[in-house]
Amino acid sequence: MSEEVSNPESGDASYKPDELKPAAGAAGKTDVNLDLVLDVPVNVSLRVGSTEIPIRDLVRLVEGSVIALDRDSNQAMDVLVNGTLIAHGEIVEVDEKFGVRLTDIVSPAERIQTIN
Repeated sequence: MSEEVSNPESGDASYKPDELKPAAGAAGKTDVNLDLVLDVPVNVSLRVGSTEIPIRDLVRLVEGSVIALDRDSNQAMDVLVNGTLIAHGEIVEVDEKFGVRLTDIVSPAERIQTIN
């Protein structure tokens, strides 16, 4: 007898806990049913650069002030998902809006190194 779990807030269809277990795939690998998480929203942000300044200088900033960042202007930006670095990219314009073109995907080993 398998227990069904549902999301009462969204009214979405129920799923069975067995669906969360990895299924045996080709060559002994295990496949995870990603359909269960594909609609979960995540926060994607771009990090152009950063700097540290004393509060004294911060309160003196006015419109037109320039803050020097710790990154060269030709260096790729960091693409973060929920605060974790996943890629590097460059700014592009798409239909009069800004976008990002991914130039490098960070490997899982590199992602682990960035976790503090």
